[in-house]
Amino acid sequence: MATIALSGVTRRFGSTAALDPIGVTVEDGSFTALVGPSGCGKSTLLRLVAGLDRPTTGTVTADGRPVDGPGPERGMVFQQPALFPWLDVAANIRFGLDEAGMARAEADRRVTRWIEAVGLAGFERALPRQLSGGMAQRAALARALAPSPGALLLDEPFGALDRITRNGMQDLLVQVRAASPATVLLVTHDVEEAVYLADRVIVLSPRPGRIVADLPVSLPSPRVRTDPAFVAVRVRVEEALGAAMA
Repeated sequence: MATIALSGVTRRFGSTAALDPIGVTVEDGSFTALVGPSGCGKSTLLRLVAGLDRPTTGTVTADGRPVDGPGPERGMVFQQPALFPWLDVAANIRFGLDEAGMARAEADRRVTRWIEAVGLAGFERALPRQLSGGMAQRAALARALAPSPGALLLDEPFGALDRITRNGMQDLLVQVRAASPATVLLVTHDVEEAVYLADRVIVLSPRPGRIVADLPVSLPSPRVRTDPAFVAVRVRVEEALGAAMA
C-alpha cells in the first residue's frame, strides 16, 4: 500500500490553468474518489500521481518519495482498456511482470491468480478483439494489479460501459480490493459510483480545479444503492458538486 501526498500542486498548459494549488493526502490503504465537472482537472491530477505528467509547481510523493515518472508501484487503468492487440489475455497480464524480470513461476502464479479473480478463466488465449468491453476492462484491471502495486489509479475505468456491465464491474472492484489492499484513487463523473466504491469523495471546482469539498463515506459494505443512508450521502455529494458549479 502507499500514501499519496500532493502539496501546493498546480498545472498549467500555456496560458490555461488546469489546477489551482492542490494540497491533499490520500492515506495508505484508503479508497478515494475524485468527482467534478468535465475539464476540471481530475484526470490531470491522476496523471500527475501516475508520473505521466509533472506539476508546474508543487510536489507529488508516494510513501514520501517524489513521483518523477511511472512505476510498477502505481498501477493505472484508463477508460479504454489499452490492451496490446497482438497479445492474448494472459500475455497482456504478464507483460509488466516479464518487463520487471520476474521469475517465470511467480509470473505464472500471478497471471493465473488474477485471471481467476476477475472472472476470465477460460479466456486466457483470447485476443482483445475477441472480448466484450467489460471483459477487456477486466483484463486491464488484472494487468494493473498483477505487479502488486501499492496504489491503483483508475481514470473513469467503467465510463464507456453500459449501466448493467458498469454495475457488475463496480461489484468486481469491491471483491478485488479484498484480495489487493492497494490505495485506490478513482476519477469518475458518476456520483453514485463514487459513493458506492469510495471511503472518501473529493469534489473539484470547474477549471482551474481546486478542492471545494472533502466528504467521508462511512457506509458499511456491501452498499445498497437504494438504502436511505446511501441516498443521503449521494445527495450530499451532488449538492457539493452543484454548489461548485454555481
